[in-house]
Amino acid sequence: MAIKSIKDLGRPTAPALIMLLSACLASAWADSSLAQAQIQPLDAIVAVVNDDVIVKSELDSQIELLIPELQARGATIPDPTTLEEQVLDQLVLERLQIQRAKTLGIEVDEATLNEALTNIAARNGMGLMELREALEANEVSYDAFRNDTRNQIITSRLQQEEVVKEVRVSEQEVDRFVETERDSLVTRNEVRLSHILIALPENPSAAQVEQARDEAQALAGRIRQGEDFASLARAKSDGGRAQEGGDLGWFALGEVPSLAAQPAQTLARGEVTDPIRSPSGFHLIRVSDIKGDTPKPITQTQARHILIRTSEVVSDQDAERRLEQLRMRIVGGDDFATLARSHSDDTGSALNGGDLGWVSPGDTVPAFEREMDALSPGEISQPFESPFGWHILQVTERREQDTADELLRLRAKDALRLRKAEEAKELWLQRLRDEAYVEIRLDELDD
Repeated sequence: MAIKSIKDLGRPTAPALIMLLSACLASAWADSSLAQAQIQPLDAIVAVVNDDVIVKSELDSQIELLIPELQARGATIPDPTTLEEQVLDQLVLERLQIQRAKTLGIEVDEATLNEALTNIAARNGMGLMELREALEANEVSYDAFRNDTRNQIITSRLQQEEVVKEVRVSEQEVDRFVETERDSLVTRNEVRLSHILIALPENPSAAQVEQARDEAQALAGRIRQGEDFASLARAKSDGGRAQEGGDLGWFALGEVPSLAAQPAQTLARGEVTDPIRSPSGFHLIRVSDIKGDTPKPITQTQARHILIRTSEVVSDQDAERRLEQLRMRIVGGDDFATLARSHSDDTGSALNGGDLGWVSPGDTVPAFEREMDALSPGEISQPFESPFGWHILQVTERREQDTADELLRLRAKDALRLRKAEEAKELWLQRLRDEAYVEIRLDELDD
């Protein structure tokens, strides 16, 4: 059966499935790298990460997987030394996150892991057994793939616990985002493109390439300073639509020429690219107009919950049992808000009787959202687990939110939260590395 694609368990990025499936082979070394180094003394240690090691075979495997991916994207492949350093740096960061998660007691039970594997199979049009057969047909160990999937879930939970849940977005930030980046919040169906070409002769000299690049860059600067794109296209462009002001007309998003595919999806109305090199010369692409769908109405849920966190002294069984007792009291007539204030470990909502306010799709972790969506107003859930601990929750009300401006603000808030989370994650990873003992031994391979 053909394999389509696979997405990372918390974030969407998407190399080809077979490359990601194969990547788990390298991660299988992670849990026993020191033992591997002892069994195979010729497999040199390239990095020491606290009390663990990364060996040369891991590094080589990751590089072999990365190069075809870079080639498929048309990206420049760094020189071998730089590539080794960059890939090793990523392996070090992955190892540090797994170590950190272990110290915090973040684990993944078999039920959660099996559910994740079933979802991966379903996204690729397979059952779990078919996924296993597809892996084995491509010489990928199913056990190694399970371990890699487990590590992805652990890393996602760790980042959620230490980074994402601390991200806050103010109303003023949302206001600015909607004002300056409104186009990015609209689902694009069609774009109108304009084009300027500064042509190059066949087999151009370095001087000719430099001159054409400088001319294209100067034109981009003039356009950004307010000069009319169409007038400059008629005067300067070597493109076939120069006399039409460079106007290429409307394109469905899936039919945009490959040269303009990324700008068509990312540029705001009126923005122009930096010069883009092709065999024919340097191109400037402008998104002149955008047609798109306005945001669709969404269902918002007003909910409240009680959270019991697990710890060295509070086991999963203890947390579940306490919540079962609290649920029985609520069903018997005790006030949910009063019990939440007294018993919930979520200090932020406990002060408000466990109230989470109006919750939109994507605002909570998937495990919580699934339980919430399954409840009718007034209904109280059974105890369930999420990355934050054990919960019971009650849905108090639901509404359809169909105000376009409000939906744009919700999208803006999500986009800002994601952007700020990525920035915070980079700082957190740097701090994680700064506080660790990391010894890079690449130089010793040349001795």
